[in-house]
Amino acid sequence: MAQKPEPLQKVEGLLIDVGGVLYQGDEAIEGSVEALALLRERHIPFRLLTNTTRTARARLAEKLHRFGFDVAEEEIVTPTSVAGAILARDGAKPHLLVHPDLLPDCPEEAARPDAVLMGDAGEHFTFEAMNRAFNVLIEGGRLYALGRNRFFRGDKGFELDAGPFVAALEYAAEVEAVLIGKPARDFFLTAAKELGLMPERIAMVGDDVEGDVEGAIAAGLPGVLVKTGKFREADEARAKKGGAHVAASLHSLVEEMT
Repeated sequence: MAQKPEPLQKVEGLLIDVGGVLYQGDEAIEGSVEALALLRERHIPFRLLTNTTRTARARLAEKLHRFGFDVAEEEIVTPTSVAGAILARDGAKPHLLVHPDLLPDCPEEAARPDAVLMGDAGEHFTFEAMNRAFNVLIEGGRLYALGRNRFFRGDKGFELDAGPFVAALEYAAEVEAVLIGKPARDFFLTAAKELGLMPERIAMVGDDVEGDVEGAIAAGLPGVLVKTGKFREADEARAKKGGAHVAASLHSLVEEMT
């Protein structure tokens, strides 16, 4: 039996996925720039969430500015921006398996690591890099995954994300990754805390029914699936069955809210 979604009238703030909701490839999605402007005009607080682990926050903010978005780096929440605190909490000394562009946001790599911090290394997922991480894990190291999405839609079509590579190391080293990014509960709640609102008053808006919408609902936030980005027709029924709203785009959602 399908769950009934929470009324949008109860929503006072938004967590907004970046890729596939604000922009796709090399251009802003129609109406998305105006949607953020409307949120500011109507004093609806928001944070931008992304599992993209190839780009540092500063560079992502610059990219959004080029597309016409008025956002500050501090309004962007990434798995890497919270990873340092989680590793420090656990006393973990990491080996980094990430894209070089992400290094400015990463904790310092340890000379003698007892853990692996893994993101979407893209073309840097070589055998040598994977094997180096495997050797840390096989000696008892812990695996931390910035994200484990299966794929995303890039400017050249669908591309493998970090998830398949995380699964490969879990299988090889017989370990289970600690997930830091979406759909981890703590990731959504950390971002929600920045808005100063109760989680049930903050909706998560995304194009990924599993990582964005279902993850947020499991964390106690309303979920909204938008029909942009990686959305596929089969996703709509799955989202509604899980108690999510479905909107044509971020702009249409903001207009519906206000």
